[in-house]
Order: sequence, then C-alpha cells, then structure tokens
Amino acid sequence: MNAPARPLGFVAASPCGGIAAAIGGAAALLRHSGALWLEAERALVVADLHFEKGSAYARRGQMLPPYDTRETLRRLALEIEALSPRLVVLLGDTLHDGGAEARIDAEDAAAVDRLAAGRTLLWIVGNHDADGPRRLAGEVGDEIALNGLLLRHEPQAGLQPGEVAGHLHPCARVRGRGASVRRRCFVTDGERLILPAFGAYAGGLNVRDAAFSGLFARPPTAVALGPRKAHAVAWGALGAD
Repeated sequence: MNAPARPLGFVAASPCGGIAAAIGGAAALLRHSGALWLEAERALVVADLHFEKGSAYARRGQMLPPYDTRETLRRLALEIEALSPRLVVLLGDTLHDGGAEARIDAEDAAAVDRLAAGRTLLWIVGNHDADGPRRLAGEVGDEIALNGLLLRHEPQAGLQPGEVAGHLHPCARVRGRGASVRRRCFVTDGERLILPAFGAYAGGLNVRDAAFSGLFARPPTAVALGPRKAHAVAWGALGAD
C-alpha cells in the first residue's frame, strides 16, 4: 500500500487528549484511555477487558499479580465518571474464559454493579465469553446498532463500512529518529474501526500483521495511546515488530 505522508483527514486532535474522528459518517471520540465515546448516543464502548486473565494464568502455574480485574474496573470507572454515559458497551471478551465469572472477587463484582447503576450495561459476547455473564449486572447481546454503526466483537472479513469491533488487540510500532515505540492503538480508515484492548493484562497484535489484511479500503490510520493523549499516526510511519 502507498502510505500518505500524514494521517487521513477524518481525524483531528481533541482538547481532552483524544482524537475526534468520523467513522462511517458518525462522529466518534477515540479517547487516550482506549475507550470509544459516541456523543450522539451517550455511549461508552470498551473492548477486550479480559477479566481474570491473571487468575487464569495462575491456575496454570504462571504467577502474575492478581489485580488485573480491579485495575481494569478502576480505569473504566474513571471513564464513566468523566462522561456519564447512558449506555456502556463491553465489546466482547470481557471475561477471559468460561470460569472467570466464578473467580471474580466479591469486591470486584460489586464494582461492576456500581458501574451499571443508573445506566444500561451491555455485554457483547466474544470468543472467550460466548455465554456472557450469568450473575454479574448487565444485559447480554451479540451486537448492537448505534447511530449508523454496527458494534460487534469480531471484525467480519472483507470491507464492512460502519463496523466497530475489537478482538484483534491492535498495537502500533511507531518509528522515528532511529528508535521506535510500541503502543496499543485504535485503527481505522474512516469506514470501520477496531478498538484496542482495554484490559490491564491484554496483549497486542501489530497492525502490520496479516490478520488486518483486507479489512480496510485504504491505508488506515493508527491512533496510538499515550499516557496523556492519543496520537494519530499515518500508515507509513508504522513498522513491523
């Protein structure tokens, strides 16, 4: 693909540190937290939280600090506090595996209840949590249409204008001045959007990987997440791992 010298014109910096974008003609804010804000619907969207990934690894003998669910919920609570959404969409793979809900600490389960209070909490099912939660607060669905966009967990093959998905955990390696950095990122061509993983322990797949091939009509822009702001990065500035 021939890369543009600069990010495509459908993105612009926002005063909050995010990137304002038009996705399939719908206004969207790509926040530096990795959350998507759809102001017209007052909807907050996050993908791939992978609750209890740490405890899943511990059961296999790989000991990680068991606080990933709590940290992910803390960050999500900050987004909800900042934006006061009427709808929160968890875009699949919110639970790391079929036993994750049973392993969630009572304090973390109570935090989910608090996040759902006064709003709709929708769990879109993913490949890791195909049945959704059974006792945690919220509703369960396969996908949802919002403001002309179709939100689902896994990107469908080929061009899908208006699709918003997760699943691939996109990351960008940004090159410059003899060095590079790797960051979680949104990736979009202005027609569809793939969200970064929001979970504390979720890994990432480089957007140059073959898994992203054929998903975009033109070279996409990565919106890389920094500690205080997001950065729109043109395809030509992105490198492989």
